Amino acid sequence: MKMVGCHPNDKKVKYDGIKSKTSSVTILTSVLNDAISALKSAFYKNQAPISEQNRSQIVSRMSLLRTILLIIISIHFKLAHADQVVLLDTTREATLEWTRYPYGPQAQTPGWVEESFTDFVKGINWRSYVVCDVAYHNVNNWLWSPFIDRGSANRLYIEIQFTIRDCSLFPGNALSCKETFSLLFYEFDAATREPPPWQTDSYRLIARIAAGEGRFNQNSDVDINTEVKSIAVNKKGVYFAFRDQGACISVLAVKVYYITCPAVTENFAHFNETPTGREITIIEKQNGTCVDNAEPYETPTYLCKGDGKWTILTGGCRCKAGYEPNYTNKTCTECPLGTFKSPEVTKCTPCPPNSNASKTGSPFCKCASGFYRHPNDGRHMPCYSPPAAPTNLTLLFVDQTSAIISWSAPAKNESFSSETNSKIYHSDIVYKIKCNICSPNVVYNPSTDTFNETKITLTNLEPVTTYTVQIHAINSVSHINEFKRHSNESSLVAVSDIVFSNTSLLNIPLDLNEVKTGQAEIVFTTESVLLSTVFNLRILAITNKDADLEWDKPVQSDFPLEFYEVRWFPKVELDAINKSALNTKETKAHIVGLLENTEYGFQVRCKTNNGFGSYSNMIYAQTLQSVGSVYDDSVQIRFIAGAIVTGVLFLVIFIIATVYFMRSKHQDDLDKK
Repeated sequence: MKMVGCHPNDKKVKYDGIKSKTSSVTILTSVLNDAISALKSAFYKNQAPISEQNRSQIVSRMSLLRTILLIIISIHFKLAHADQVVLLDTTREATLEWTRYPYGPQAQTPGWVEESFTDFVKGINWRSYVVCDVAYHNVNNWLWSPFIDRGSANRLYIEIQFTIRDCSLFPGNALSCKETFSLLFYEFDAATREPPPWQTDSYRLIARIAAGEGRFNQNSDVDINTEVKSIAVNKKGVYFAFRDQGACISVLAVKVYYITCPAVTENFAHFNETPTGREITIIEKQNGTCVDNAEPYETPTYLCKGDGKWTILTGGCRCKAGYEPNYTNKTCTECPLGTFKSPEVTKCTPCPPNSNASKTGSPFCKCASGFYRHPNDGRHMPCYSPPAAPTNLTLLFVDQTSAIISWSAPAKNESFSSETNSKIYHSDIVYKIKCNICSPNVVYNPSTDTFNETKITLTNLEPVTTYTVQIHAINSVSHINEFKRHSNESSLVAVSDIVFSNTSLLNIPLDLNEVKTGQAEIVFTTESVLLSTVFNLRILAITNKDADLEWDKPVQSDFPLEFYEVRWFPKVELDAINKSALNTKETKAHIVGLLENTEYGFQVRCKTNNGFGSYSNMIYAQTLQSVGSVYDDSVQIRFIAGAIVTGVLFLVIFIIATVYFMRSKHQDDLDKK
């Protein structure tokens, strides 16, 4: 179809995109007012006459109820509803001057006519288009919107407010009365000063629109219908077209917009305003950017649904070290002087004892001079000094070859901090023994290189020897020298050659020249060897499980004898630490519980009130092989054989007796006959 006679003043829409919230709050407010009015009417209608004072109170309460509900509704829509970016709104225009066909003196029908729609009660004064060519045949009236640049939209919405007259208003006069009109669109990649394209076959039908809210006639009020349609768009912009084929229509208002998920800040990540997808079911993924002074712990993403609402937030950002989160404003605030914010704390915190922060935005507080931070401690932990020397170092016992030493933990340091004046002490202390003249054969118990017990036993010492023993106290910060301390403070990563925990200091080989320790020293001399040695140890008897031993008293003893200690062990376990032993005051011993057919070693030593003498020379003897099991097996076999023979004998006797009885009975029967 070729179209001519278009409106000479066709113009491109001048909207750059106006953001607006949905008008649902206004609609709900109107509905709410109507509902409250209905409640008032029903209340007054059904109640007995009341005083003017009570009536005033009721009205006041209803007003309060309306206010509360309005606040709730407003908050809900503020938080939950999407944004509209308006591209065209005819209610804001003083004149429209849209392109239309037919137009001008050559037109066969009046076609679309621009006029004002006014409703003083509702405060409406809109420019609109009307058409009512019901008295003509073959009506084909077209009305085109200006070119609408879609911007960043993926899907456009068009909202039309219109009225349609009922065909019953034209009895006998209407030649082509209809009660619908068509809404079409045409996408275009460029907007020009030329009129919209005339190839009507290129226009795609959006919908054939009828009056859903109702038509009006002379006996009814005007019913304003609202219809919202949407289309997916790809090109630069779009023309919308209204086609009338014989209806009586008033297009009162047209609004074209697209829906966006509003710009939001969540989890300290900002998400820009995001247009919804081309289809309502499509979800648009939006990556967020961290707010100032924040960093991502996981890439922040938000999904924008087709209805303009955000859903499924993943990831986010956290405030950088030195900044604390403001959850109300969703910003990161710099920490003031004397405070810090490290990953271990949630807000700006005063410096821990023995440390300070000399600038704002500090991620940690530096340790004061002479204090150190445990390499595995967080930046929120105090700084400590190496321990003092152990106290109350005491020699509990010493004899010819052993000694026992005990001590107490170091006194707590007066760790002075100008900011806290508090006493701080790091309690993860371990100890290390140092004995320069001890031979490699000396055995220590505890035997680990470092330990946390406050007592140690030394054995295999030399008699009549003077020993100097040092006990060193060590804690975690003993390993940090000044260079490492400053390196440690300049980074959020611990810089120690050894990684520690409260228990991992145990049994770590340490070079005492490279750590700062507190030490205490003790000097002692071992006793001389006693001349009370047992001799002539001999075995009187030995069986498979027992042994009888005897020995002679020491020829000479400097101190009274208290008892003898006898010990024994299998020869293959000569070097075993745990050996069986018993004590006796006699010069003999009966040993039980030995293993059969096993070679044992036996030794004896005496105990005086000045300690143990040396062990006697070791003698060996082997227990006998047990014959009890062979004998028991033979007895058992003989018993079984005897039982079998006895059973057979009884069976033979039973058979003989039975035969004899049967014959006797048979003979008696013959005699009776």
